Amino acid sequence: MAFSVRNNATPVIEHPIIFFDGVCGMCNRFVDLVVRADKDGIFRFAPLQGETARELLPPLTEDPREWSLIYLDERGIHEQSDASLEVYRRLGGPWWLLSMGRLVPHLIRNQVYRWIASNRYRWFGRRDSCRLPTEEEKDLFFP
Repeated sequence: MAFSVRNNATPVIEHPIIFFDGVCGMCNRFVDLVVRADKDGIFRFAPLQGETARELLPPLTEDPREWSLIYLDERGIHEQSDASLEVYRRLGGPWWLLSMGRLVPHLIRNQVYRWIASNRYRWFGRRDSCRLPTEEEKDLFFP
């Protein structure tokens, strides 16, 4: 990819990208849900552990429990609860209703998000390696 957001510039992108923890059971289930629900082929996906994330995102902390789902679209980077709510908003249809979580104050939303994120490996499991896309999903995933 020939663009970068490291300098806070908003990139011109063809498809929004959902960056996810590739070894997290919960994160992979979220990606599976979005892949199934995204009938219009809006989204692309990339693991936070991959080269696309290293190229486009600011450096991540060393502790993966501190990582967040990151959503990159034409408006920039969205993290934590904002990221998932933006995905639901963009999916539209019945998923749009979940985006109404924006009505909950940001501070509360992100505290709940951080609590879940810090326990996600314990509750939902951790894989030994990042999710590999199926043959049908190959064009949706960046390394």
